[in-house]
Amino acid sequence: MAVCSLLWRCNGIWRANIIMNNIHKRRLYIMLFSALGIAIAAALILYALRQNINAFMTPTEIAAAHLAPDYHCRLGGLVKKGSLVREKQGLGVQFVVTDMQHDITVRYTGILPDLFREGKGMIGEGTVDASGDFNATRILAKHDENYTPQKLQHIQGKS
Repeated sequence: MAVCSLLWRCNGIWRANIIMNNIHKRRLYIMLFSALGIAIAAALILYALRQNINAFMTPTEIAAAHLAPDYHCRLGGLVKKGSLVREKQGLGVQFVVTDMQHDITVRYTGILPDLFREGKGMIGEGTVDASGDFNATRILAKHDENYTPQKLQHIQGKS
């Protein structure tokens, strides 16, 4: 009988007779506005992070992407052995980063991290110029789980 009282017939179609009081309406509005707010916040976060979702691009990806000059991105790969050239005066350095398929020349002015070595991994932040070279504003050295600081290497050698 309770089910029958919720249904009524209009023009041959059975329709639900839903009675909503003010408390139900207020709860519904709060839920709808909350869901809308969460959706807008998620969209804004994804929009802000659209460029940074990928951790870095390899030299092959940069070569294939044909990036616009002064496009800010992250470059990751191995520092090619024998490619590191330091300026005679100043902190400028130039080296080649490779992913074993493509190479890209990197220019950087600043102090390199202690772990930065030829043949090791690195990530650089910067821009690609018109000639296809990468002008880094920041260099990060990648290391494996076996890293030991230089100050502790002598202790590790004794044990």
